[in-house]
Amino acid sequence: MFDWQDLYCFTVLARTGSLSAAARELQVEHATVGRRIDALEKSLGLRLVDRLPRSRPLTEDGLALARLASGMQDIGNGIAQLARVASIEVAGTVKVSAPPSLASHCLAPRMAALREQYPKLNVVLLPSLSLVALDRGEADIALRTVRPEEDALMRRRIGVVRFGLYASAAMSKLPPEQWRFVAYDDSADHLPQQAWLHQVRRHRPVVFSASDLTAQQMAARAGVGAVVLPTIVGDEDAALRRLPVDSAAPVRDIWLTVYPDLRRSPSVKAVMDFLVACVQAEPRLQA
Repeated sequence: MFDWQDLYCFTVLARTGSLSAAARELQVEHATVGRRIDALEKSLGLRLVDRLPRSRPLTEDGLALARLASGMQDIGNGIAQLARVASIEVAGTVKVSAPPSLASHCLAPRMAALREQYPKLNVVLLPSLSLVALDRGEADIALRTVRPEEDALMRRRIGVVRFGLYASAAMSKLPPEQWRFVAYDDSADHLPQQAWLHQVRRHRPVVFSASDLTAQQMAARAGVGAVVLPTIVGDEDAALRRLPVDSAAPVRDIWLTVYPDLRRSPSVKAVMDFLVACVQAEPRLQA
């Protein structure tokens, strides 16, 4: 079997007409081109060029091979063009995991702008409080409110989530000792915002629990109890009022995380830039 690099050198020689011209185009010594041609002749068992003192004209077999291989340059150029386009085109699917409040109130409302800029890009938004496994492909990029500890991950702090205590207008007029509370179930007691709620409420009861923040918000709107919400959610809800409390609410960092290899993808890079822009455009998320 012949070496394809030898054949490529031969096609350049056939097109340029001389060893020196072929060597200049290939950016090698002309002796290297000669060795490539010798190797190709040996592997094919054909004499492809006549070795004259000042030139290397093609033999009949050389002319026939040159005609057969004439499309090799076009094929090579086409492959190179395909690689260039694939490396710069922003297209395909990128999966993003984010806390539900950020996904619904910060990212989703701005998704149309990303779609307009990159119409071939499809973003799959995965709202979740749990830490998705990036190493298993559950998501390509993650926004987390817990600092990633995996050494292999690229991590960048891009903002903060602030919290407040909110209730319906009717409950906000009650004396604080009569406040009731809405919360996550006990499995979320490790969350700083849940711990803060328990600190604030002291002996006062939690009367409704839900694993979904939107369900908690809807219950608070209906007057069931006071709820801890991110300020980007609670401050925008006209049916709720922020309640005054004595202790400072928690502030959680927002971490953008991705594996470095994926970061090199133009599509992933475009989505990462979009996520950062979304957070930077929201004053309540600024550090």
